[in-house]
Amino acid sequence: MKDGNVFEKESAVSKMKRNPWIISTIILAIIAIVFVIFFLRGEITGNAVATQESISANFLNFAKSQGVNAEVVNVTDTGSFYELIYSIDGKEGPFYITKDGKYFTQGFIPLTGNAVNNQANQQAEKPAEVTKSDKPKVELFVMTHCPYGTQAEKGFIPVIKALGSKVDANIRFVHYFMHGDKEEKETYNQVCIREEQSAKYLDYLSCFLEDGNSARCLTKAGVDQTKLNVCLSTNKSKEYYAQDSALSQEYGVQGSPTLIINSADVSSGRSPSAMLSSVCSAFNTAPSDCSQSLSTANPSAGFGTVTDTAGHPSTDTQCE
Repeated sequence: MKDGNVFEKESAVSKMKRNPWIISTIILAIIAIVFVIFFLRGEITGNAVATQESISANFLNFAKSQGVNAEVVNVTDTGSFYELIYSIDGKEGPFYITKDGKYFTQGFIPLTGNAVNNQANQQAEKPAEVTKSDKPKVELFVMTHCPYGTQAEKGFIPVIKALGSKVDANIRFVHYFMHGDKEEKETYNQVCIREEQSAKYLDYLSCFLEDGNSARCLTKAGVDQTKLNVCLSTNKSKEYYAQDSALSQEYGVQGSPTLIINSADVSSGRSPSAMLSSVCSAFNTAPSDCSQSLSTANPSAGFGTVTDTAGHPSTDTQCE
């Protein structure tokens, strides 16, 4: 997000399928934060990294410890820094690491002023305004196990309930998976429930966001398991997902979460109050429901029902 109230954009494994030079949030959020901190504290190497071999080894070891299957394609000494080319699922992207191994970045801005892989420049491309309508079409694109996607869902559900039929609101799924088989399986679960047992979908999702326990939530929400199994065992589930995937690509969705209102990529905070404000700004004439007081607290990222009191950013963070 930008200006403290913006949905994050894609820059990686999501977009790596089409733009392999951009890295995923699973790398940015995990490696680009924790890896840097560990380097600064000396908890990975214990020393300044001075060789290409040690940089490569440290990168792979830490990526593996975080469940990321990465490979180092090449490490090049450019003179001022090392360029490490990594590969995830056959897609490549760069890290730029200082010669002592203490600092690194996904991209950099040379003295020419031309940004290389500069995510801030990409974010500036977001549309500034949303087309208004009598009944806004609102679509939140997420991944089921993206911590920032789940955070946005927690903020979005109260808005759906507050506005009801006055908006055409849907939670949809981006056109790629980043969190393994569990995410793909859960995506099929959710599209089947959403499309065939819609009255139970928000109850199921609200439960799932508590702890990620699908089996418990199917029972709690009263989902018809037989009907769900039929959907999952046929091509229906994949057909439903294919529709979301096509929309995700049509809109140019680049990360989880991405909020689309009336076909425009919209910047918004993730608290229920901020999301309500964003959605209500798209009405020709806002209904009285828009004056409801919803929580101004940011939900916590990931699973769990507590609000974020630890200062975790609710902007400029996404699974990409």
